[in-house]
Amino acid sequence: MSIIPGWAARARGLFADSKGPWGSGSGGAGGSGGPSGSSEPPRANNPWGSTPPPKRPGGPQFGNVTALDDFLKRSRSKFGGGGGGGVGGLGGAPNTKVIVWALLAFVLIWLLFTTMHRIAPEERGVVTTLGRYNRTLGPGIGFTLPAPLERVQKVDVENIRSEDLGSQTEETLMLTGDQNIIDIAYTARWNVRDPELFLFELQNPQETIRQVAESAMRQVISGYTLDDAIGDKRGEIEARVQELMQRILDSYRSGVQLQGVAIREADPPAAVNDAFKEVSAAQQEAQSYINQANAYAMQLRQKAQGEAGAFDRIYEQYRLAPDVTRRRMYYETMERVLQKVDKTIVEAPGVTPYLPLNQQGRTPPAAVVQEQPQASQGAAR
Repeated sequence: MSIIPGWAARARGLFADSKGPWGSGSGGAGGSGGPSGSSEPPRANNPWGSTPPPKRPGGPQFGNVTALDDFLKRSRSKFGGGGGGGVGGLGGAPNTKVIVWALLAFVLIWLLFTTMHRIAPEERGVVTTLGRYNRTLGPGIGFTLPAPLERVQKVDVENIRSEDLGSQTEETLMLTGDQNIIDIAYTARWNVRDPELFLFELQNPQETIRQVAESAMRQVISGYTLDDAIGDKRGEIEARVQELMQRILDSYRSGVQLQGVAIREADPPAAVNDAFKEVSAAQQEAQSYINQANAYAMQLRQKAQGEAGAFDRIYEQYRLAPDVTRRRMYYETMERVLQKVDKTIVEAPGVTPYLPLNQQGRTPPAAVVQEQPQASQGAAR
């Protein structure tokens, strides 16, 4: 607040008639008064005389030139850096230097952060010049013009995003090729292939991918029956949906790459799901019996083929040596038949006919023990 009174004092000094220290009048040199013939009365506050000094010719407009020059000089000394501190301690030169250095630091920081960009390995930097696409920066350090001339938008191109369609809380009902209804839930996985197309071609890429996935799934499901959709044709359906989605997204110039489509659940509607499960269980059981019968038939077929091959080989040997082959076949047949029969072979004649030859080699009962007479001739086995 001390600045305002100071400026007011300088304004009064500028328009004052005299610069004397004791008032508005000023005396000449020595103690004599003004020139002879002056009509102005002497002033009491003039210490050197009663007559004021003569004024300059030309009228009162030249009387304050000295005071104006002094004011201009003082103003230049305050604001031009030619002296000490100004009114109220507002020095000119030190404050100007601080402001200049602050501006230089701000400009350097601004240039550093808007011209040098670090792009991560999984990212790409899309550069726009005044809002128009210019180029794409790869991983590393990239340089551009300062903002707002050029701007960089970083896009992650390796992150695999997923869109889940259909859940337990909401049904995604679709019509199959055999006029049945199926409730299906699936997931579409994708990533960014062309970041410049991904940023500027689609307004809402995520919603676009969801709508394309639902449209492609409905189109593919309409070509399959209900049993195929919930059975062994899931892999084929997923591959066809992915192919159709990629073709549609490429026509949109979306810059999106499909990584896969996976069907999580494929069931009939909840109202008929229990009955359908019973039917499916019966079908699976019938298929299991069919598989068992096919396996048994294949086993018999292979056994018959083996026996036919063996007979062909024996026939070839029989053609070369009929007697030997016939005898060998007889022995093999008798061995195969007799090895399963409880038999007793007696080689010597004269054996008593009542001998229990079929009980030889067996332990007699504990209550009855009989001594068998020894045969005089021969041996029994």
